[in-house]
Amino acid sequence: MSRQQAVQGVVLTGYTSSSDAFPQPPASAQQHGAPAPSRRTGHYNVQRARPGEKPPYQRCNSQDSLDELALDDYWKEVEIIQHAGDAEPQEEVQLKVADEGEQEEAWLTEAGLATLFDESAVDGEDSMVLLSTLTRTQAAAVEKRVETLKQTLRKRNKSYSVPDVRDIFKPPPSLDTKDSESSSTEGSEHRKTEATSSGEHSGVGNRAEPGGGGAETETDINLEVSFSEQALSYREGSKVTQPVNEADDKLPDFKVVRDKTGMTKVGDLSAADMKKVRRLVLIEMTALFDTAGIDLKTHKPLKIRVKESGLFGVPLSTVLEQDQKRVPGTRVPLIMQRLISHIEDEGLHTEGLLRVPGASTRVKTVCHELELKFYDGLFPWEALKQHDAASLLKLFIRELPHPLLTVEYFSAFISVLKFPTKKQQLQALNLLVLLLPESSRDTLKALLEFLQRVIDHKEQNKMTLNNVAVVMAPNIFMFKGFRSKITEQQEFAMATGMANIVRLLIRYQNLLWTIPKFVMNQVRKQNTENQRKMNRDRAVKKLLKKMAYDREKSNDKVDKSSEAEGGIIRVQAPQFTKVSMAVQLTEELQASDILARFLSQDSSVSVKREELCLFEIGGNIKERCLDEETYMKALLELNPAAEWVIKSVQR
Repeated sequence: MSRQQAVQGVVLTGYTSSSDAFPQPPASAQQHGAPAPSRRTGHYNVQRARPGEKPPYQRCNSQDSLDELALDDYWKEVEIIQHAGDAEPQEEVQLKVADEGEQEEAWLTEAGLATLFDESAVDGEDSMVLLSTLTRTQAAAVEKRVETLKQTLRKRNKSYSVPDVRDIFKPPPSLDTKDSESSSTEGSEHRKTEATSSGEHSGVGNRAEPGGGGAETETDINLEVSFSEQALSYREGSKVTQPVNEADDKLPDFKVVRDKTGMTKVGDLSAADMKKVRRLVLIEMTALFDTAGIDLKTHKPLKIRVKESGLFGVPLSTVLEQDQKRVPGTRVPLIMQRLISHIEDEGLHTEGLLRVPGASTRVKTVCHELELKFYDGLFPWEALKQHDAASLLKLFIRELPHPLLTVEYFSAFISVLKFPTKKQQLQALNLLVLLLPESSRDTLKALLEFLQRVIDHKEQNKMTLNNVAVVMAPNIFMFKGFRSKITEQQEFAMATGMANIVRLLIRYQNLLWTIPKFVMNQVRKQNTENQRKMNRDRAVKKLLKKMAYDREKSNDKVDKSSEAEGGIIRVQAPQFTKVSMAVQLTEELQASDILARFLSQDSSVSVKREELCLFEIGGNIKERCLDEETYMKALLELNPAAEWVIKSVQR
């Protein structure tokens, strides 16, 4: 059975602490001579074949890339979880996939396109503007959902008026003739040429068409062209086979092809623009899976009873609400931060860190004590042992009543390994990380950064990337109250797959929190069109009342425009003695140079250098904290109407 078949149709149900829950090796494995898992340890002792002999069990591709690990630590960790007492027997709850039609309605609503099937739907954003910015593969993903929904509603005799798919990509009716023609042409050309376009600014280095033989290599991540458009080249014959038996140090060093207008990370944008990003990313993620021919079914959100307060077994949102009352602005649970800090303070060199469990009874006692004393600051941290702290950290993650990777996208994460190349797998993971709720994304980031620091001390603690991934996989994927109710063959395949996904998340985490340039370009186009509409409406309503005000602002814009045409920007810095400075741009001037210029002229400023950021505000973006390597002249060409402000930020 292939990996693709093995992970198809996952159904998750309640798990118990019974040892009978251990997966047995599949019948096919036993026929090939593979031993059953130990009833004491619950793991497979996979035997290696002698030279020239057939292996006792044909491993799936996802297992191949785990070098020659037999996943012993994975099954040991499963046994620890099942016997630790933190997962008490409970009533079985089944995750359900939404019915056809219902799933499409939910998808279109989440994508901001509910008006396509429900004229009474209200949304602050114009769905027609969103549609006008989509690439051909993104448009195809929308058309597919609309057509499926239309057929389903017809069968159910529903009265919803769903437009014909040929009509939904017309230019926004509110635009004037000239704008309509421009928008229509731009949108059409954008969808036709996206697969070979390199964006408005070429960035640093040469470009090549996806899958072509130019300067761009298989280890370059191109963020300027839609991932789903790039995937067409693989589907059309430019297949790349994955190397097998990769040790940690043999994983490719993927790098993002830098763009002159600056990289954009999660947290750099305003909430309004992040809302647009999330909708576009949902459409793009779906288009990527569609293009690769991977069926993607999302689970319905679960309605389960949860604790309303406490530390362990409490929804992430609830823990953060508790924490924010004590420390405003908290984005990662304080208990998790404190456990990580304790482990790092005591030393990351502890051998077997994360793999060797703390004493079960002691961990239970400490867990109870933390619940009582943590927020009062009375817990005796100096007495907490390293392995106990690591066990508590894993306990916190897997006890979350809603999984860190969310129920909705659980299957999507598991399906990532169906993509034919690691580059596509990383592109899919990038989109999925951006789709996570902010609380899950921030917590996952903190966890992955900690895991990397553990790996950085592998010479002392003996915990390599593979070791850490294998141990953490069941803690991330076997969330409290659920485990996989699938065939034994699928259980074995999923174990290796989950470990591989965690390995990719850790190894390439610096790439996964980046918002692709092609998405940013689409956000800018939406903002431009929305601003045009707002300006027209505002002009009609306020023409007589604010003529003088509009004339004054218009004059300001002329001045700014003339400055911009001369390659000059005016930077505002309220916290500095010199609150404003005109800066002459050159081809090589970067955001970091502007910050350095202000700091060199004002030594009295109390804000640390790393806490300052130059912001791009207005024009075709709401607000964006600039990457320090942003080339300002290139960005000014992209957004000539922007204002530039230095502000303090929380990193």
